[in-house]
Amino acid sequence: MKKKIIILIFAILFPLSAGNVETDCTFKGKKLYGKVQIVNSFPDIKVQVVDSFPDLKVQMVNSFPSSCGKWQSVTSFPDFKIQFVTSFPDIKIKYESSFPGVP
Repeated sequence: MKKKIIILIFAILFPLSAGNVETDCTFKGKKLYGKVQIVNSFPDIKVQVVDSFPDLKVQMVNSFPSSCGKWQSVTSFPDFKIQFVTSFPDIKIKYESSFPGVP
């Protein structure tokens, strides 16, 4: 009985949905670089900003978001849409000023 409770608590505290960034810098087939639009509903990816243990290091750029972790914020014609959440993210990111990508 105690084992089941511990496993249940562990599953709640550490959801399996986080940590799904592939080594080729994709999440469920979506590339994690390019033009990104921030939305409040119907995102392609739910994102949580963290200070440690990110799935992806992100650098915000004004142009040429052509490599892993480089994001350019746009209001139309995005490559993918994100929604910021505080719990149950698809991926966790940390903002970086240099060396973006999969840690």
